[in-house]
Order: sequence, then structure tokens, then C-alpha cells
Amino acid sequence: MSVLKVIEVLGNSTISFDDAVKNVVAEASKTVKNIKSVYVKDMQATVNNNEVTQYRVTTKVCFGITD
Repeated sequence: MSVLKVIEVLGNSTISFDDAVKNVVAEASKTVKNIKSVYVKDMQATVNNNEVTQYRVTTKVCFGITD
């Protein structure tokens, strides 16, 4: 039987939503091991002078609990 834990992590990028998700995984993996999946709960974009300047994501990171 496997047991998983879920945490909510916010991330951002000036490049794309995809890059924002990759940043979440890269940063979370510094302290969380055994990441199994990332669920994107919400996406937002910051606009300045009619241009998107920042992409933001709210994610749920799922990882296995080890002994």
C-alpha cells in the first residue's frame, strides 16, 4: 500500500504557464522527495501596458511518504 501527501505550492514565471509549473517542481524538489504528480489548480497572468508580464500557477504537489 502506498501513502501520498499533497501540498499546495504557488509558482510564477515571466516566460509561460508551463515554465511556472516547471519552477514549482524544481523548487519543491529541493525539500520534497518522491514527487509523483502536479495538479494545476488555478492559473493567472499579470498584465502591464497591455502585455502579459508574469504567469502564475497554484498547484497541488503530490508525493509519496517514505519510511
